[in-house]
Amino acid sequence: QVQLVDSGGGSVQAGSSLTLSCAASGGTSRRFVMGWFRQTPGKERDFVAGITQAGTEYYADSVKGRFTISRDNTKNTVYLQMNSVKPEDTAVYFCAADSDYYTSVAALPRAPRSYDYWGQGTQVTVSS
Repeated sequence: QVQLVDSGGGSVQAGSSLTLSCAASGGTSRRFVMGWFRQTPGKERDFVAGITQAGTEYYADSVKGRFTISRDNTKNTVYLQMNSVKPEDTAVYFCAADSDYYTSVAALPRAPRSYDYWGQGTQVTVSS
């Protein structure tokens, strides 16, 4: 059983940067596609970024060019570097792990139902 622990959230000003971390235990994270999602009250959980076992990155259009996902398999940790944050980035951010392997970019998982394990979430608040 894999456990994911999200951290790094906080309150920041628009235009600044923030790095979220997701530490995996109970199994090696290199076996998983890792993703970041975010959710605001009353809304569905939205895909933000993902990274495959081979290191291929993919992003939601709303964060492309501003956010960067990366993984350090030696530390079983995935990161989300958030630059030039905006008030609309305010949300609870969740990391997630998907144990499947995908053979095409088009098939890479963006739906929450594709993921098997979830972190507890970390709050990011961006003020203008």
